[in-house]
Amino acid sequence: MTIAHRTVTPAEADTRLDRWFRRHFPQLTQGALQKMLRTGQIRVDGKRAEANTRLLEGQEVRIPPLPEGPKPEPGRRPVSPEDARELERMVIYQDASVLVLDKPHGLPVQGGPGILRHLDGMLDALQFEAEERPRLVHRLDRDTSGVLVLARTAQAAAFLARAFRGRDVEKTYWAVVTPQPEIAEGRIDLPLAKIGGPRGERMEAVENPDDGARAITDFRMLDAAKRRVAWLEMNPLTGRTHQLRVHCAEGLGAPIVGDGKYGGAAAHLDGLPGQLHLHARALRLPHPEGGVLEAAAPLPPHMRETFAFFGFEAPKTPKPRHLAPVSRR
Repeated sequence: MTIAHRTVTPAEADTRLDRWFRRHFPQLTQGALQKMLRTGQIRVDGKRAEANTRLLEGQEVRIPPLPEGPKPEPGRRPVSPEDARELERMVIYQDASVLVLDKPHGLPVQGGPGILRHLDGMLDALQFEAEERPRLVHRLDRDTSGVLVLARTAQAAAFLARAFRGRDVEKTYWAVVTPQPEIAEGRIDLPLAKIGGPRGERMEAVENPDDGARAITDFRMLDAAKRRVAWLEMNPLTGRTHQLRVHCAEGLGAPIVGDGKYGGAAAHLDGLPGQLHLHARALRLPHPEGGVLEAAAPLPPHMRETFAFFGFEAPKTPKPRHLAPVSRR
């Protein structure tokens, strides 16, 4: 590769130089980038620059011959400046070990048949100044919004994966269901099994525990409107696929609004947004560096619209925080 020059576009303005390089050249490691900056091989408008230099529209970036990196993993493509900005806006907490995102409704976390644009394929944009690319440690469905945790190092990823597997993570979800359930609070202990069907793979409640995997959800009603809908807070104690959706539809007889897969036509109400009304409100989990991490995400736009329509008042969203362990003398 010869020396090249590239002009900063309007969409790339105010981007850090190191992030700009990783978006265009994801194979470039942070160490190699820092070396080329130190030796003056990378320049902006002919001048030396630092990793944290903010680029301006129209500036010219000198790109030296770059080392070849490993071939991109399947599903990974260069991240567009627009996608990178969108991902950066999702970040609600960041430290050396962890990133916390407010994932929007409709964004798949991982790829699959026909899914080309997904979070896992764009994580290069969230590497920032770290040496390693962020890693997924748990999942949210495409149509579920809310708190999603990423690990920034291999060590943090192993720690967090153990925490999620070992049920050391407290998960809080909000949902709007229809109609209002007969019971205001309780526990749903309903085993689930995966089946195929004309609408694709889905989960189904089974009577015989030996025919499925145990699934447990605690719930309580926070508000209701004329028995037409109810706002539920749910705490899943297990992590089965579509657990909350099936537990609402089959365990409570009140599918989540917008969930046509498990609620059919009854889940779609006239005058309300048609998106799935399920939101990962908060997580409380052990932090890889000790102590506890607490994070919460505000309601997505379509659920805010529904809350306003029925007069539901959601409490203010607290800022994420890392509660360090208390030292003992």
